[in-house]
Amino acid sequence: MIDIETQRSAEWLAGAGLRPTRQRMTLASLLVGDGQDRHVTAESLFDAASNADEKVSLATVYNTLRAFCDAGLMREITVDGSKSYFDTNMTDHPHFYWEDTAQLTDAPSEQLEIRRLPKAPAGAEIASVDVVIRLRRT
Repeated sequence: MIDIETQRSAEWLAGAGLRPTRQRMTLASLLVGDGQDRHVTAESLFDAASNADEKVSLATVYNTLRAFCDAGLMREITVDGSKSYFDTNMTDHPHFYWEDTAQLTDAPSEQLEIRRLPKAPAGAEIASVDVVIRLRRT
């Protein structure tokens, strides 16, 4: 009998047409196995895999996250131009970035109002708008 986490992970990969390799299944289970959305860095996902006694290299984690993004399973959110987070929630929504803990969390979309965007330059179109609200504890 296949457990629900494995089934959920396999369906997630199959929905994007990705082959369920051992490494992909391991990482998919950590990302969506419990049905919750995640914001991870490659390093935090590598640590989670290591803590679960799963053998996967950091390079494999990076490559797999890139494959998941390319397949439309996740989106990459870049903070400070150097730190990337990967989000399993593919709906349009803003984020809070907590500067003291370097964590990314969902912000309430219903409270965000964007009235107008600038027009894209000739020969370009707006592909997406990422809203990251930086927070500092007082």
